[in-house]
Amino acid sequence: MDRIKKYLSRRREEGILRELQPVESREQGNIFRQQERLIDFSSNDYLGLSHHPRLVQAAKLALKKHGVGAGASRLLSGDYRLHHELEEAVASFKRKESALVFNSGYQANLGIISAIAGKGDAIFSDALCHASQIDGVILSRADKFPFRHNDIGHLEELLKIKRSRFERALILTESVFSMDGDLAPLRELVDLKERYDCLLMVDEAHATGVFGSEGRGRVDALNLNDQVDLVMGTFSKALGGFGAYLASSRNVTDYLINKARSFIYSTALPPAIVAANLAAINVLREEPWRGQKLLARAEKFRQAASKAGWSVNGESQIVPVMVGESKTAITLAKTLQSKGFYVLPIRPPSVPEGTARFRLSLCYDHAQKDLSALAQALKELKDNSETGR
Repeated sequence: MDRIKKYLSRRREEGILRELQPVESREQGNIFRQQERLIDFSSNDYLGLSHHPRLVQAAKLALKKHGVGAGASRLLSGDYRLHHELEEAVASFKRKESALVFNSGYQANLGIISAIAGKGDAIFSDALCHASQIDGVILSRADKFPFRHNDIGHLEELLKIKRSRFERALILTESVFSMDGDLAPLRELVDLKERYDCLLMVDEAHATGVFGSEGRGRVDALNLNDQVDLVMGTFSKALGGFGAYLASSRNVTDYLINKARSFIYSTALPPAIVAANLAAINVLREEPWRGQKLLARAEKFRQAASKAGWSVNGESQIVPVMVGESKTAITLAKTLQSKGFYVLPIRPPSVPEGTARFRLSLCYDHAQKDLSALAQALKELKDNSETGR
C-alpha cells in the first residue's frame, strides 16, 4: 500500500495523474459532458458505425431473442450459432480459411501470441507494437528481440544473428500503428519472414474498415492474404462494435480453441454484440466509400496542421500532433477542450518519454468545418506559445 500511495502522490505533484472523465453520451462525432457538447477527437469509431441503424437493429433483435449475456464460455453453453456466423463472415471478409472471435483486442493478442509461441521460440517485434502484443510476448516466455520501429534493416540484422538458434520464430507488427498513425512496411516484412522461415502476425485493429477494398485492411489491399499467417483485428474501432478476431488457417484456429487461455476461460461475447458485429461487416461491403472519404479528409487536415506550425505524423486517420513534454500536452489539451474540442493528451508510458502528443482520431462523422475549426485552434495555440502568451 505504501508503494501505491507514493506513486499517486508523486504523479499528483507532477500534475500528470491520469483520471477517468465520464461522458453522458456520444454520437455523430460529438460527446456530451456536463451539459456541454464537444467535438470528439478521441474516439476510434472511425466510420461512425456505432450508431448505424442496421447495427442497432441487429443488436435489438438479438437482445430480444437471446437476452443480455451469453451465460458461459464458448466451450460450455455460451457458443451460439451467431458466433459461428460471425467467424464465417470474418474469414470470408479477410480472405482466410478460418477465423476465431475473442472478447477484446487485448485478450486476442494475449491469447494468440502466448499460445503460438513458447519457451525456446523467438519473437521479433516492432518496438512500437501495442501493449497487448508486448504482454502476449512476455506471457509466452519466448526469447524476445524488438527491432527499431519500421526498421527493416534492423530486423534483418537480428534475424541473421538470432534466427538460426531457434526452431520457431514469429514476427509481430501492427498494420496501422495506434499512437503514430503510420504504416508498417508489410511487403518487406513478408519478404523477410519467407527468407528466414518465420510466422508473421499483423494486428489490423486500426486498418480494418478504413483501408483496402470494402475496408478489408492493408494486408488485403497489398494482396498479401496468402503470405501473412495471422491477421488479427477488432470490431471495436471502425466496425463500431466490440470484440476481436484472428483470421488464419483452420489448423491455427482449431489449435487456439484448445490452447488460447484468454479464449478458453472467458464468457462468450453477448449475442447482441455479435449480431451488431456481423451487421457491421455487411455495411462495410455495401458502403465502402466511408473509409475512402475519411482518409482523404485526414490527409487534408494533416496538411493544415503542419502548415499551422506543428510537427504532424501519420499516414492514416490517426493524426498525432507532437507536443513533447507531458505537462505541456496536458495544459494545451485543456485549452482545446475549453474551445469545444475533445482532445486528450497522450503521454508516457503510452508513448516514449519526450514524445507526448495529441492523438487526433479523425472520424467519418467529422464535418469539414469541424476539421477546419480544429486546425485554426491549433494555429492559435502555436502562435500564442511562440509569443509567450
